[in-house]
Amino acid sequence: MSELVEVRVPDIGDFEEVEVVELLVGPGDEVAVDDGLISIESEKATMEIPAPSAGIVQTMHVSLGDSVSEGALIAKVVVADSSETSSATEQVDPPQDQFETSGLTASVQLPESGGLGAQDEEGVSQPVPGDGPRRDPPVPQVERDSPPDNGVHAGPGVRRLARELGVPLERANGSGLHGRVLEDDVKQFVRTTMDGGGSNASSAAPVVDASRFGPTHREPLGKVRRVSARNLARSWQAPHVTQHDEADLSEMEAFRKSLADEARERGVKLSPLHFVMKSVAIALQEFPDMRSSLTENGEELLVRDYVHLGIATETEHGLVVPVVRDVDQKGLFRLAEELADLAERARLKRLGPTDMQGAVFTLSSLGGIGGTSFTPIVNGPEVGILGLSRLSVRAVWTAGLDIGAGSGSFEPRVILPLSLSYDHRVIDGAVAVRFTTRLVTLLAHPAHLLL
Repeated sequence: MSELVEVRVPDIGDFEEVEVVELLVGPGDEVAVDDGLISIESEKATMEIPAPSAGIVQTMHVSLGDSVSEGALIAKVVVADSSETSSATEQVDPPQDQFETSGLTASVQLPESGGLGAQDEEGVSQPVPGDGPRRDPPVPQVERDSPPDNGVHAGPGVRRLARELGVPLERANGSGLHGRVLEDDVKQFVRTTMDGGGSNASSAAPVVDASRFGPTHREPLGKVRRVSARNLARSWQAPHVTQHDEADLSEMEAFRKSLADEARERGVKLSPLHFVMKSVAIALQEFPDMRSSLTENGEELLVRDYVHLGIATETEHGLVVPVVRDVDQKGLFRLAEELADLAERARLKRLGPTDMQGAVFTLSSLGGIGGTSFTPIVNGPEVGILGLSRLSVRAVWTAGLDIGAGSGSFEPRVILPLSLSYDHRVIDGAVAVRFTTRLVTLLAHPAHLLL
């Protein structure tokens, strides 16, 4: 006997009205357990909603650009009993990309979506033709795009809102499929204008018709990048200072390589990043102001008595910051396991909102790409962020300072550049230098991580 199962949006944390950014299946598609049905995008992450049972999609109840909350109906799936579906639900696990952490980077490249059924030119999944059980027709979209006006795609509701607010649609940054202008785009245009970005000639970028100089084209800016831009602009308003330093990792690298066999047996790969995480956690315990934030009235510090670290991570959708919790209470192998798990879930677009919240301090590593130093922007309301650049091997004079005295020699040493940006309203320069000096000591002598 077949059963009709309703699939609804599960618990997605504190977020409501989350945008549907991708339809992964359509009516008539066959799905296995945990196959993605739709992708939704909050201000913090992109997530797939999986099928709870194997079966055939009867109807889809959401469209691209819809906003959904916990409990919203997504689809109805016809589920057969186990004897009818045993052969249909067999599947081969896709190859898992190795999460490389040998360099100082946490970059994650998410796979291209595709191969999930036919789509029309608007990106809406179409039914797969063929024999099968009788199915209800797909639920029509509540709202269709009106004919393009000056090349702008937008639904009737969005056009009505734009008229009420006096927003010229051609100037709104359409973030939907094919550059479609969504309700959030209209609201963001209004917010930008009220902040002075649209009318203040002294602060707004000059409008230039770039097509006069050659071919141009437009690409939609994804929600993650748009939210990141707003957050970074807000964070940059705090007075920033960056303190640069260098750590000698020669002993740490020798120790790390000595653990390679044990790490392999545990199924993990230790990288310098894991040692930095542990060192930062120890330093944060000794410098509580570095894990604090200003209260709303600016008259008190809210000191967090836990050490959760954000790891700035590059994805194809933009910069996200998943959080590793209680770093001070975990060993290197455990940190390696958890960071690898976060990377895998990011690759599969299954990071939840809670995976992106609660950090007291952030690490941003560009070491796997290059560079000698940079000035990272503090991820407010945090007051500090540590940037890591590329490791290098450098000849360093050891022993006496008098080169001519013959009491020392040049030796190759592994050097890591550090860049600590901090909110100067909370952190004084002397505290910042003491913090980086402590980090340098911890990294130069890995035995200190055990004390």
